[in-house]
Amino acid sequence: MARTTVAEVMTRRVVYLPGDTMLDEAAQAMRDQSIGDVVVTAGPTIAGLVTDRDIVVRAIADGRPPKSTTLASIATHELIMIEQSAGVDEAVQAMRERGVRRLLVCDADRNVVGIISLSDLALLPTSAAA
Repeated sequence: MARTTVAEVMTRRVVYLPGDTMLDEAAQAMRDQSIGDVVVTAGPTIAGLVTDRDIVVRAIADGRPPKSTTLASIATHELIMIEQSAGVDEAVQAMRERGVRRLLVCDADRNVVGIISLSDLALLPTSAAA
Protein backbone atom coordinates (compact mmCIF):
# COMPACT_ATOMS: atom_id res chain seq x y z
CA MET A 1 0.00 0.00 0.00
CA ALA A 2 1.25 3.51 -0.84
CA ARG A 3 2.30 5.76 1.99
CA THR A 4 0.05 8.78 2.55
CA THR A 5 2.01 12.03 2.72
CA VAL A 6 1.29 15.15 4.69
CA ALA A 7 0.79 17.05 1.40
CA GLU A 8 -2.13 14.78 0.51
CA VAL A 9 -4.16 15.62 3.61
CA MET A 10 -3.01 19.07 4.73
CA THR A 11 -5.08 22.21 4.43
CA ARG A 12 -3.48 24.36 1.76
CA ARG A 13 -5.23 27.59 2.70
CA VAL A 14 -3.03 29.41 5.16
CA VAL A 15 -4.36 32.70 6.47
CA TYR A 16 -1.85 35.21 7.81
CA LEU A 17 -2.85 38.05 10.13
CA PRO A 18 -0.65 40.66 11.80
CA GLY A 19 -0.05 40.24 15.53
CA ASP A 20 -1.90 43.49 16.27
CA THR A 21 -5.15 42.11 14.83
CA MET A 22 -7.89 42.02 17.45
CA LEU A 23 -9.40 38.67 18.37
CA ASP A 24 -12.90 39.55 17.15
CA GLU A 25 -11.50 40.28 13.67
CA ALA A 26 -9.52 37.03 13.68
CA ALA A 27 -12.58 35.05 14.76
CA GLN A 28 -14.61 36.61 11.95
CA ALA A 29 -11.87 35.72 9.44
CA MET A 30 -11.87 32.13 10.71
CA ARG A 31 -15.64 31.94 10.41
CA ASP A 32 -15.75 33.52 6.95
CA GLN A 33 -13.04 31.23 5.58
CA SER A 34 -14.15 28.07 7.44
CA ILE A 35 -10.79 27.60 9.14
CA GLY A 36 -9.74 26.95 12.72
CA ASP A 37 -6.42 28.75 12.84
CA VAL A 38 -4.43 31.73 11.61
CA VAL A 39 -0.70 32.27 11.33
CA VAL A 40 0.35 35.39 13.22
CA THR A 41 2.94 37.66 11.64
CA ALA A 42 5.28 40.38 12.82
CA GLY A 43 6.13 42.22 9.65
CA PRO A 44 7.41 39.65 7.15
CA THR A 45 8.15 37.08 9.88
CA ILE A 46 5.93 34.30 11.18
CA ALA A 47 5.49 35.02 14.87
CA GLY A 48 2.99 32.43 16.03
CA LEU A 49 -0.23 30.54 15.55
CA VAL A 50 -3.68 31.17 17.02
CA THR A 51 -6.52 28.67 16.89
CA ASP A 52 -10.21 29.09 17.54
CA ARG A 53 -9.64 27.10 20.72
CA ASP A 54 -6.90 29.54 21.81
CA ILE A 55 -9.34 32.42 21.48
CA VAL A 56 -11.81 30.64 23.75
CA VAL A 57 -9.39 29.20 26.32
CA ARG A 58 -6.70 31.89 26.49
CA ALA A 59 -8.88 34.94 26.08
CA ILE A 60 -12.64 34.58 26.50
CA ALA A 61 -12.40 32.17 29.46
CA ASP A 62 -9.99 34.60 31.16
CA GLY A 63 -12.33 37.56 30.60
CA ARG A 64 -10.10 39.25 28.02
CA PRO A 65 -12.15 41.48 25.71
CA PRO A 66 -12.01 40.26 22.08
CA LYS A 67 -12.25 43.79 20.68
CA SER A 68 -9.08 44.93 22.47
CA THR A 69 -7.00 41.76 22.80
CA THR A 70 -4.42 41.12 20.08
CA LEU A 71 -3.51 37.88 18.40
CA ALA A 72 0.11 38.34 19.48
CA SER A 73 -0.91 38.37 23.14
CA ILE A 74 -2.38 34.84 23.00
CA ALA A 75 -0.40 33.24 20.17
CA THR A 76 1.60 30.06 20.50
CA HIS A 77 5.08 31.19 19.58
CA GLU A 78 6.81 27.82 19.46
CA LEU A 79 5.93 26.57 16.01
CA ILE A 80 6.57 23.06 14.81
CA MET A 81 7.01 22.37 11.12
CA ILE A 82 6.92 19.19 9.11
CA GLU A 83 7.93 18.77 5.49
CA GLN A 84 5.10 18.12 3.04
CA SER A 85 6.78 14.92 1.82
CA ALA A 86 6.70 13.37 5.31
CA GLY A 87 4.29 10.55 5.99
CA VAL A 88 1.17 11.10 8.04
CA ASP A 89 2.60 8.68 10.60
CA GLU A 90 5.44 11.14 11.15
CA ALA A 91 2.94 13.97 11.63
CA VAL A 92 1.02 11.93 14.21
CA GLN A 93 4.24 11.12 16.03
CA ALA A 94 5.33 14.79 16.07
CA MET A 95 1.93 15.87 17.41
CA ARG A 96 2.04 13.23 20.15
CA GLU A 97 5.61 14.05 21.17
CA ARG A 98 5.00 17.80 21.32
CA GLY A 99 1.40 17.69 22.60
CA VAL A 100 0.04 19.82 19.76
CA ARG A 101 -2.95 19.56 17.45
CA ARG A 102 -1.50 21.37 14.42
CA LEU A 103 1.74 21.51 12.51
CA LEU A 104 2.85 24.01 9.91
CA VAL A 105 3.72 22.23 6.68
CA CYS A 106 6.72 23.41 4.69
CA ASP A 107 8.39 22.63 1.41
CA ALA A 108 12.05 21.64 1.04
CA ASP A 109 13.03 25.34 1.27
CA ARG A 110 11.15 25.75 4.60
CA ASN A 111 8.41 27.89 3.05
CA VAL A 112 5.00 27.34 4.62
CA VAL A 113 2.68 25.58 2.17
CA GLY A 114 -0.10 24.41 4.49
CA ILE A 115 -1.23 23.30 7.91
CA ILE A 116 -2.05 19.79 9.06
CA SER A 117 -4.34 19.32 12.02
CA LEU A 118 -5.48 16.44 14.14
CA SER A 119 -8.88 16.71 12.47
CA ASP A 120 -7.25 16.33 9.02
CA LEU A 121 -5.71 13.08 10.26
CA ALA A 122 -8.92 11.91 11.90
CA LEU A 123 -10.70 12.09 8.54
CA LEU A 124 -8.28 9.63 6.93
CA PRO A 125 -9.38 6.06 6.32
CA THR A 126 -8.02 3.86 9.11
CA SER A 127 -5.56 2.09 6.82
CA ALA A 128 -4.05 5.40 5.59
CA ALA A 129 -3.44 6.76 9.08
CA ALA A 130 -1.55 3.68 10.24
